Amino acid sequence: MSDSAAVSRPGLLTRLLLGGMKLRAARRAHEPHTLEDLRAKLDRPCFPMALSSLQVRRVIECRVPGSRGMLSARLYVPYGRVHGVVLFMHGGGYVHCGLNSHHGICCRLARQSGAAVLSIAYSLAPENHFPVAVDDCWAALQWLAGEAHRWGGPIAVAGDSAGGTLAAVLAQMARDRGGPELAMQLLYYPSLYGERDVPSRQTYASGYMLSTRLMEWYAEQYIRTPADLRDPRLAPIHASSLAGLAPVVIGLAQCDPLHDEGTGYAAAMQKAGSAAETRTWRGTVHGFLNFYAFLPAGREAIRYGAHALKRALRGGRAVSVAAGETPPVTASPSVPSVQPDRSAA
Repeated sequence: MSDSAAVSRPGLLTRLLLGGMKLRAARRAHEPHTLEDLRAKLDRPCFPMALSSLQVRRVIECRVPGSRGMLSARLYVPYGRVHGVVLFMHGGGYVHCGLNSHHGICCRLARQSGAAVLSIAYSLAPENHFPVAVDDCWAALQWLAGEAHRWGGPIAVAGDSAGGTLAAVLAQMARDRGGPELAMQLLYYPSLYGERDVPSRQTYASGYMLSTRLMEWYAEQYIRTPADLRDPRLAPIHASSLAGLAPVVIGLAQCDPLHDEGTGYAAAMQKAGSAAETRTWRGTVHGFLNFYAFLPAGREAIRYGAHALKRALRGGRAVSVAAGETPPVTASPSVPSVQPDRSAA
C-alpha cells in the first residue's frame, strides 16, 4: 500500500507549531549558535520524561556494545507479557538528538506494541563520520540477537529520520550477512536516496521544518566524500538488490522533502518481492513524531507503528516480567553483558 503526496500546506496545528518555532528563533537570533547549543536544545523531550515513564513497567539505563566501545542505551520494558524486542535508533541528521529526545516515543512504542524497546545512543557526527553510526548500530544488533530469546524471540528494528535510515541499513546488512532474522522494520520519514533527487525535494525544499539546505548541512557533517552518498549504508536505495528483506512499514509526513523517498523505496521493495507498506499523514512535516504532545497525528503515527510491531512480533514466545523482577538483560557468556550506566545515577 502506498500513498502519494500532493502539493499541500501543513495543517493548522502544524502551522501554529512552525510559527511558534520561527518566532522563538527570531527572538534568539542574537544568541551564539554552536553545535553544543544545538544538541542541548534538540535533545529535550517534548513531554515530561517522568510522566512518559509511567506508561511502561521499567526504564533501565544501561550500556551495550558498539563498534568502538560501549554505548549508552535505555531499555523500556512494557507491562504484561513481553513479545519480542525492538532496536530503536533516534533521528537527528546523525548530528544531534539522543535518548532523551525520543524517550516519550519509545515509551509509547513499548506500551502499545507489547515489546521491549532498546534505544541506543550511537556515535554522532561530526566527531564520528560515516560509517561509524552504522557500525555502532550493527554491533548493537548483533549483541541483541544473542539476547532476543530472553524477550520471546523476534527482533524488529525501528527509527525515525536518520534513525529510520539506519534501521533500513541494518535490515539489508542482516540479509547480506546471514542474520539475525528480523521480523519487521519500522521507518518514520527516513532518508533513503542519498544524492538521487525526488520530486518532493523540490516541492518542499524550504519552509517545512526540514529544508534541502539543512539536509546538505547534515551531509557535510556526516560524510567523508561525495561517494558516500551512493553507498547503500547511507542510501539504501542503492543496494544491489531489495529482495529478501524484512517487511517494512514506512510512516511519512506529507510536507517533507523526503516523502517521495519513502514511497519510492517501498515501491522498489515491492517490485523486488519484499513486503512494504507506507502511510502518509496529511498536513504534517518532517519530525512530527517528536511533537506528539501537541499534534494528534504524531500520536496516531506512533500508535500505527506500534500496532504493526505487535502484529509482526506476536508470533514468538512471550515472556513474563513480574513487578520488581530484574528484566532478563544479562547476556550469554559468549556476548558482552549489558552494563548499568553508573554515570546516569
